[in-house]
Amino acid sequence: MENWVCVYSSPLLHQSEMIKSLLNDEEIEAVIVNKQDSLYIIGEIEVHVAADDVIKALQIINKSGL
Repeated sequence: MENWVCVYSSPLLHQSEMIKSLLNDEEIEAVIVNKQDSLYIIGEIEVHVAADDVIKALQIINKSGL
């Protein structure tokens, strides 16, 4: 995942999944990186996009209100 940038993070999987889906709908490839500890369920779930898509992705996320 070289040249991929985190554009969103949340401790809640469903929020990160919604952001990923929103970005995919706008034809931006996004992936989920789960950094939560599986035993204690602490940590963040991140959404990453290619470095070239960061600005557009952030604009879409900001407009969404999520």
